[in-house]
Amino acid sequence: MRFFVNDTALDIEPAHLIIAGWTGRDAAAIQHHIDELAALGVKPPSATPLFYRVAAGLLTTDSAIQVVGPASSGEVEPMIVQAGGRRWLGMGSDHTDRALEAHSVAMSKQVCAKPCANQLWDWDEIADRLEDITMESRIEQDGEWVLYQQGTLASIRPLAELIDGGDLDALSTHGPVAMMCGTFGAIGGVRPATRFSMSMTDPATGRRIEHQYSTAQLPEIA
Repeated sequence: MRFFVNDTALDIEPAHLIIAGWTGRDAAAIQHHIDELAALGVKPPSATPLFYRVAAGLLTTDSAIQVVGPASSGEVEPMIVQAGGRRWLGMGSDHTDRALEAHSVAMSKQVCAKPCANQLWDWDEIADRLEDITMESRIEQDGEWVLYQQGTLASIRPLAELIDGGDLDALSTHGPVAMMCGTFGAIGGVRPATRFSMSMTDPATGRRIEHQYSTAQLPEIA
């Protein structure tokens, strides 16, 4: 995969992809997310946070993905990339099949591509202000873009804690690692959309990462 760091191309082919779930720092916020997914039939987690391993090939910078049926949706998340002793911060979407999620969260994470922006920030440049970074997502609904998620990284567990929990240092000795680090509750509830837009902003510098993708639905054949 080709990423860009300050306009410099960086070719990294992740060998490992982790989806960190239930990473909210506030207990009430975690419970809210559990409750909104419970309304879709999703069982509560056995522990928080959890670190789901999925196929590395699911990560993509493409602007379109294919999904089976109408029941999938995206979630904006900070994404850590680690390779060759270096670390970067990026942004991705944990696109998930909500119908399958009611049966198995782990399996639902595996069946959808994980879109991400092709821009990364050098970790050392932003490590001292991670919690100030803002993220938001929007979905296209009835022909208009609607705010779907919004928050700062301060509402997610410290990324250093998630790095340890996902064992990124050890795992990266066996090839590049990418990890999505959790998300915020959906404004108006979790719901599918065929177009998803996301952004991440560093208020200190005004730098912004943006990515947008669409989903094409494949028929669900029984």
